[in-house]
Amino acid sequence: MSAASDEQTTGAEGTTGGDPRLDKLVHRLPPRIGDTVTYLLKPSSRWVRIPSGALLIVGGVFSFLPVLGIWMLPLGLALLAEDVPVLRSSRSKVFDWIERRKPEWFDPAAPKK
Repeated sequence: MSAASDEQTTGAEGTTGGDPRLDKLVHRLPPRIGDTVTYLLKPSSRWVRIPSGALLIVGGVFSFLPVLGIWMLPLGLALLAEDVPVLRSSRSKVFDWIERRKPEWFDPAAPKK
């Protein structure tokens, strides 16, 4: 399935305005988390997204401390990818890799685990 046909199938219901594969992944999240991610990915939430992404990256760097963890680093990079073109292209490459390895992650009919 091509990117053009993906955009046609998501149409106006796309929440992020970017990669339709990101919309599919957000749709698979539990409702409360999905709503938060949808809010953070809106263009009007840039003032929240950039500081949140930066803080998550800093927290990931200090993952040796008890409360912080390495999980914060990719999450921060994913948030910043909405605003930094270099990270956006890297995110697209990661989505391409996931699409080849785990296509069921992008299948809206697949049950949530």
